[in-house]
Amino acid sequence: MKKTPNLYTAIIPALLVGMSSVCFAASPTLDKIKSSGSITMGVRESSIPMSYTTGDSRFDGYHVEICRMILGDIKDKLSLSALRINYQPVTSQNRVPLMQNGTIDIECGTTTNNTARAKDVGFANTLYVEEVRIAVKANSGINSISQLAGKKVATTTGTTSVQLLRKHEKANGVNFDEVFGKDHADSFLLLESGRADAFVMDGSILAGNIANSKNPKDYKIVGEVLSTEPIAIMVRKDDPEFKAAVNEAIAKIVKNGNMPKLWNKWFLSPIPPKNIVVGLELSPATKNAWANLNDKPAEDYQKK
Repeated sequence: MKKTPNLYTAIIPALLVGMSSVCFAASPTLDKIKSSGSITMGVRESSIPMSYTTGDSRFDGYHVEICRMILGDIKDKLSLSALRINYQPVTSQNRVPLMQNGTIDIECGTTTNNTARAKDVGFANTLYVEEVRIAVKANSGINSISQLAGKKVATTTGTTSVQLLRKHEKANGVNFDEVFGKDHADSFLLLESGRADAFVMDGSILAGNIANSKNPKDYKIVGEVLSTEPIAIMVRKDDPEFKAAVNEAIAKIVKNGNMPKLWNKWFLSPIPPKNIVVGLELSPATKNAWANLNDKPAEDYQKK
């Protein structure tokens, strides 16, 4: 007697094949890592202590170390015996284009996750929430936004800090001139050399540059907080599978209790190459980001 084919035995294998193609969808970045045994990490040269050079083409920092931990997890998932990390310096101006054109695969610097950038790139879950502030010379007499009238204010080309300053409610009627540095070290040099009266930037970058200066006591961070922004690791927009792998690794780092240790290492302890101490305490906003992992953009942080 001829056995009649069971409809379910025919359909279920086909469904399983379809499901596997969804669950294990191809990832351009993961495929590239597996085939080449390497990945290119976008890093900054002077964003102390987040991402910076320690000399001789070596890079380190809070975000750089976190990225190395993430890539270690991905290496294990791909069953690679080794993973070579190529470090590519990026700037505020070229970091997004270099991600879009495939020059870098992951960016571990000081990039704000906002809705405008999210149209072009993707962002991993936030592990650092920044406050944009103003740095001045300690003897300048400047303590607030209102005292910037008629002054020269430095910022780094490609960043949004001066726009934030102009939009602040207390900047109404305060006219100042903008001067631009090509990177954060150059912007701080404008302040240091007297070519600028103030430097507007992320608090961690201001604190890092002050700590790294010849005479840290000659500078201070003053004024109102201009903005609270999530600084996140950047990935390609068209590769959700890679972003998911990055976020899985981030969740492990948080769960294993590594975040307070990393904070103490990079913000409260001597760091290479000069053994400076940035001295930036952990903020409630960053602590909350660790406890409630998410990739919300800066606009969500501005809602009251």
